[in-house]
Amino acid sequence: MTPRLAFRLILGDDIALGPGKVQLLEAIRDTGSIAAAGRSLGMSYKRAWHLVDTMNHCFKSPLVEASKGGARGGGAQLTARALEVVALYHRLEAQARKATDAEMTRLSRHLASHADRS
Repeated sequence: MTPRLAFRLILGDDIALGPGKVQLLEAIRDTGSIAAAGRSLGMSYKRAWHLVDTMNHCFKSPLVEASKGGARGGGAQLTARALEVVALYHRLEAQARKATDAEMTRLSRHLASHADRS
């Protein structure tokens, strides 16, 4: 098992953005639905909606716009801000990994292997 760093953007007591929330945003983009996105990630609609609500409150304007159901069902889509935020997050993540690669290699030498923890 290779160790990895995970990056989170914390705003007050909330995690405004992190790897799971970015995955959720990408799943919403791909499915057009908060419920379907949550299912694809193995989470309940309630959990997915809570994460979306937190993100929407942490940014200057919403990242996800949802429409209520009806005869044809509801849906959700990412805003232009969300698309920019996801792209920025991935660039930040790549730059941080590049900047910390040597130290992560050194630190990894001190970690137990998966077999050592059994």
